[in-house]
Amino acid sequence: MPNEPPFVLAISGASGAVYGLRLLQFLLQMGQPIELIVSRAAMQVMHEENDIVLGDDIKQGLLEYLKLSQDVPLNLHRLNDYGASVASGSFKTKGMAIVPCSLGTLGAVAHGLTENLIHRAAAVALKERRPFMIVIREMPFGQIQLKNMLALSEAGGIVACASPGFYHRPQTISDQVDFVVGRVLDQFGFDNNLFKRWKQEASPLPVPNAKTKH
Repeated sequence: MPNEPPFVLAISGASGAVYGLRLLQFLLQMGQPIELIVSRAAMQVMHEENDIVLGDDIKQGLLEYLKLSQDVPLNLHRLNDYGASVASGSFKTKGMAIVPCSLGTLGAVAHGLTENLIHRAAAVALKERRPFMIVIREMPFGQIQLKNMLALSEAGGIVACASPGFYHRPQTISDQVDFVVGRVLDQFGFDNNLFKRWKQEASPLPVPNAKTKH
């Protein structure tokens, strides 16, 4: 994708790092340039949930885990680099997603705080009216979190939960992950066939306890 504007992806320290990793893998495989920000808590979650041990070269470690070549269009930013390209509104992007988004990150973004580069890049996306989405995995939600989600939605962001569907008849955890990732890709206009859509090649569902007429 020559001269393609980059997409900003942030992975914060919520459970469900696999969603962000799969999104990163898919976009890089299709040649989409990515500006990536990974929080320290996210790296800890990756270790706990995915057995990923990232050394000093985080980019190389991620690419090896995702089985991608080193020449994919990936630019990794340090969490405290306020001089990074994505910290400025004049740096054009296709939008930004935080996948998964921790409740702490949600609160910071909803209230305009910029304590790290994830927060700052999110603030830029919102003020520039670019597509912006967060994917929350936590449950249940208290009033504080619900109000923060509403504030973010009112500011122009898209709020989603990592809630896989079942109408596509998933057989594996990967099927469930791809459903969520596919729905995220849809919001930004990225073509994908990661999941079977409603009524797409659907077969009749069996009726529980149905009696057959003879």
